[in-house]
Amino acid sequence: MDKRKGRKDSQRQEVRVKTNEDIRYPEVRLLGDDGEQIGIVSSSRARQIAEEQGMDLVEISDKAKPPVCRVMNFDKYRYELKKKQQEAKKKQTVIETKEVKFRPKTEEHDLDFKIKNILKFVEKKNKVKVTMQFRGREIVHAQTVGMEAIRRIADALREHCVIIQEPTMEGRFMIMFVGPKP
Repeated sequence: MDKRKGRKDSQRQEVRVKTNEDIRYPEVRLLGDDGEQIGIVSSSRARQIAEEQGMDLVEISDKAKPPVCRVMNFDKYRYELKKKQQEAKKKQTVIETKEVKFRPKTEEHDLDFKIKNILKFVEKKNKVKVTMQFRGREIVHAQTVGMEAIRRIADALREHCVIIQEPTMEGRFMIMFVGPKP
């Protein structure tokens, strides 16, 4: 976490591209501002051409032989890249996993209330981890009472959502995952 700005490094969107004096190849393939190919010239000549036009020399591809550089306004290029990244971020959806816990002896009214909460989470396009916890000697009845209770929950949810993972035992917990219908 960056202490100065209070945000994670992954949230920083800096463009790491060689420009102007950072480009030190013997010769480069130069593209003009409008994308036309100028030809293969020395790095110093390419910088001079960019300077004459009041633009920057920006490395496009260092993998090519010779490396490809373009004469352009670097600040405008960086701005457009940032805008593209913001648009991509807007379009992506984040699916959270919510968790709802039950006990095998949960009463009917409480069960209905928790099922309503699960349906609210699923409507918001979140996955839900349904966990049934067994304490003490309740574990003896996991395959009977516990399985019956979780099947009741699954039956109540089937018409509104998809069961991603059927109920399975993990230690003292019976776990089932449900998600929104596609």
